[in-house]
Amino acid sequence: MATDYILFIHGVSIREQGEARYADQLFKQLQNNTRDRQSRAGGDRQLKKIALYWGDVNDHEQKNLRTKLKASSLWEQMWFRTFREQQIIQFAGDAALYISRHVGSKVVNRLKTQAAEGLKNIQPDDCVHLVTHSWGTVILFDILFASRWDEPRLPAHQDVMDIREAIYGINPNPDKGIKIASIHTMGSPVAIFTLTNVVADSNDSRSSHDITPKLQNLLESLYTARHGKKLPWTNYVHPGDPIAYPLKELMTDLVDGGTKYLDIKDVMIQDRGFVEFFTAQSLLPLLNGGKAHGSYWENNKVAQEISSVLKR
Repeated sequence: MATDYILFIHGVSIREQGEARYADQLFKQLQNNTRDRQSRAGGDRQLKKIALYWGDVNDHEQKNLRTKLKASSLWEQMWFRTFREQQIIQFAGDAALYISRHVGSKVVNRLKTQAAEGLKNIQPDDCVHLVTHSWGTVILFDILFASRWDEPRLPAHQDVMDIREAIYGINPNPDKGIKIASIHTMGSPVAIFTLTNVVADSNDSRSSHDITPKLQNLLESLYTARHGKKLPWTNYVHPGDPIAYPLKELMTDLVDGGTKYLDIKDVMIQDRGFVEFFTAQSLLPLLNGGKAHGSYWENNKVAQEISSVLKR
């Protein structure tokens, strides 16, 4: 029986929920929604969850930072202390620590070990659906596509190469590995992260964070392997999530100018009500942004959209 692997990678708001439990509710909804799938490819396809967890890798460094900040005589006079601690420091801190190759290498090693365990029994007809949240999207795309890991002397170089080799369509062996069947990004800051690709002028070499060339290679390889079918990519946006941004126009411009390879769409997961209309531009929704940012895991619309792809 062929398997659809659902590979989850979380963002910055998962630390307190414990290892690999954050995706349980969403995965259960996917199982319930697809239980009646018609048989195809010689039999029903089963679902298998792979929930990657990296949330505690940065804990030590960020706890030290909070301790030093609170030691300041000015700390108690600061506004929005909870917002600073629980959202700004976590998000910006995770970004800064991952971009550093030392901590980034530890994250890469953790994810490689977990992914290898989850995919150890893959068969030729199996495929993987990527479901990424928040900064987890940036981490996964960086591992799969950024050239900053290409230097053999880097501590995470071999781990990154092993991960890439396990995915069909990515160098160095683009014709081997499991095929990506769909991408689902939730509360994604990828739009902001692409600013690291900017160079001073056209004569400069590409940024080492640039994901474009290898992502383009992947899409072209999958397009051929899928016999001309576009890769489904759904980007989920909560209107009150300050980290979430639309991706359709951006990714089309970066890697698919002719809209040949991607079936990409942005989906708003919550409509604004009467009260929200009047408060949307105030500070209140921003200070409650952490709740919106973490809401994707329990959202019925997200589960329905992913399930509709799995049923195809």
